[in-house]
Amino acid sequence: MQVKGSRSRVVILNKDSHLLFKTHPCSRGLSEQACCEIADAAEVVIAQPGDLISRRDQPMTSVYLIVHGRLKQEVFDVQGKVITTRYQTAGGQYGGLSAALAEPLPLECLAEDPSTLLKFDYLQCLELAKKYEQFRLNWLRILATAVKTALFQDRTPVRQQLVAIFHQSSATRGLTTRILERLHQLEEAPCLLTDDRNRQPIEGVRICVAPDEGEGQLSPETIRHQVVQWLVDSKRIVCDLATSYDPLRVGNLVEACDQVLWCVTPENWQDSIRFLRMLKDRAPGWQNKIHLVWLLGSQEAPLAQELRELTARDFKIYLEPAQPRPALIVQNGFSRLVQFLRGIQIGVALGGGAARGMAHLGVLKALEENGIVVDRIAGTSAGAMTGTVYGSGMGVDYAVKSFVNDLRPSWFFRCLPRGEQWYLLYKYRTGQFDSMLRKYLGRKHLEQLPLPVHSITVDLITGQAVVRDTGDAVHRIIESINLPVLSLPINREGQALVDGGLINNVPADVLVSRGCNFVIAVSVTAKMQHEFAKNRPGTPTSKMKRASTLQTVLRSYLVQSVNMNSIGVQPADMVIEPDVSEYQLTEFTKTDQLSAVGEAATLEVVQKIKGMLSQLDSQLYPSP
Repeated sequence: MQVKGSRSRVVILNKDSHLLFKTHPCSRGLSEQACCEIADAAEVVIAQPGDLISRRDQPMTSVYLIVHGRLKQEVFDVQGKVITTRYQTAGGQYGGLSAALAEPLPLECLAEDPSTLLKFDYLQCLELAKKYEQFRLNWLRILATAVKTALFQDRTPVRQQLVAIFHQSSATRGLTTRILERLHQLEEAPCLLTDDRNRQPIEGVRICVAPDEGEGQLSPETIRHQVVQWLVDSKRIVCDLATSYDPLRVGNLVEACDQVLWCVTPENWQDSIRFLRMLKDRAPGWQNKIHLVWLLGSQEAPLAQELRELTARDFKIYLEPAQPRPALIVQNGFSRLVQFLRGIQIGVALGGGAARGMAHLGVLKALEENGIVVDRIAGTSAGAMTGTVYGSGMGVDYAVKSFVNDLRPSWFFRCLPRGEQWYLLYKYRTGQFDSMLRKYLGRKHLEQLPLPVHSITVDLITGQAVVRDTGDAVHRIIESINLPVLSLPINREGQALVDGGLINNVPADVLVSRGCNFVIAVSVTAKMQHEFAKNRPGTPTSKMKRASTLQTVLRSYLVQSVNMNSIGVQPADMVIEPDVSEYQLTEFTKTDQLSAVGEAATLEVVQKIKGMLSQLDSQLYPSP
């Protein structure tokens, strides 16, 4: 079948339509007879990336159920420019609303990834919906979910039904067992389809060892048949596979699965590059559902840039602490992976505020000690510094002591009037933040840290915020804390970089754009004392004090931060505002006190946070 203006699209009438329909949510609760009749009415459409599913300004007469893959929908304005782009993934539908309107729409749909679709004539689909109430309810539920997501930016957790775990070697096979045991504890009923002939039984998990298929490898057909049998009473099916398959078969398996975990170790990660490159060449969009899982000893993850460029993100699971003073985040690598599989991603946005930002350390300590597993941190200025240090695996108490010692002014500056301010200027102008931070972070890159961290800086050339999630961790901190006037812009690769608070002081929006569906924002500049250079509202002009240039710069920074808080913080689910207004922006020596204020402010709302998380996943976060 040819569609004008697109590549060819292969359509196979009725082949495997019954099995394919049974794997789609529209089949839930239907009898075998109903499934057969509905499936017989469908065509199976196999679409490759770039294939056109529907053309804009033409009426829709068909409805598509997405069995595998991903579709891209583009909405055009009257001038033919794309104004909105949305994606529909496996388990969804396309065309129902458009066909109901029965008129041309400025909407075009293409296959983003290799996709398998069931195509129905719209009128015939309506007749089937009238005949089978459960089919009608299933279809309407999918339509309502799509509308809810589009209109209300809904972030309800989505648990992927079919997960593939690929192992570069047998060294990581035990991880599958841990995952399944944990899912069983969370009252899931997971099923395991594996090619491991030595697989031992797991309590509460149904296991099927793949039969010999020539070379003893698991085929998409085997997976499909087994999935249909298990879907009656299980919503989680895990395929546990070696990477010893030929690339074509691996690609077919990746296409059939909703989520892929690719497990490697520091010793064998290079062996995965060839496979993953072949997968990306076949379908670039598959990168979005392939996630690296590092099984580490006490060593840090290799930089492995070639590998990271081929996957969406990575998880680091340590068998031993990565350093002598680890935070719980190092030990929580496995918990983050399970949380991800459950559809929960918790982000913490840390705002700028100079020394007041040290309160962030107390916030992070209170969250981890109360069992709230943080998946990502985004930080601006002081938030980038505290977030990166914490994300590197350093314990909070140790970090507090380090900041107090390293940022304590020398005797000379303590003797000067406003010595803390001059000391801060001295640290900036002489570039001493680099050497101070190197003691703890060394040459680590952001992508090597146990926890994903995003730092926010501003490029004065383009006037845009820049979000960093790769590169030298110390450089990324210094770019984000680079206050104008106190220091010159940092020139790097065509950019002139200054403090990120200039545009986005509390970057909760960055975390939402990275997939977080629960965001905690921390602002240390929400409250501001109405006093400047010892002047207060109502002070007579004749008695007002003249401020120094340095005081003016720091106060201007604070005023700007207060007024910029509302920009990035809007999508946050919870905002914590430690009252640190009595502390000066340069009082880093009071880091311990500031951290205590942050901890106390978090403890006041931690039960509320747990209650909100319980609404998303009552098994991971039981009601307090």
